[in-house]
Amino acid sequence: MKQKASFRRKRSSAKSVLRLPDLEHAKAAVLNSLNSADAKRGYRHAIDEFVDWYCSEPRLAFNRIVVLRYRSHLESNQLAPGTINLRLGAVRRLAYEAADCGLLSGLTAEQARCQCDR
Repeated sequence: MKQKASFRRKRSSAKSVLRLPDLEHAKAAVLNSLNSADAKRGYRHAIDEFVDWYCSEPRLAFNRIVVLRYRSHLESNQLAPGTINLRLGAVRRLAYEAADCGLLSGLTAEQARCQCDR
């Protein structure tokens, strides 16, 4: 008798909801990848503002919807388009580093990138 092969999906340790320690870990990775002190200061400020906003929202998964909501938040504060792009660029780097560290799925990071580039 032929037995069915059972395939189990390997459970990924990547998360969709990032907690403060995860965000701090990804933030440190982003800042360590930068050489310029001015770039570090700008990215630190942008990431800190995103983390403050993200943690103030009720248990949001880090995905494209969150990036769109954050973009709307920045636009509602009447920030200049260049400032918004800079802050979204920091969020994109944060998503990539979180994915590289295994804290976030690569697909989620790619979705965040797509929303940041618009």
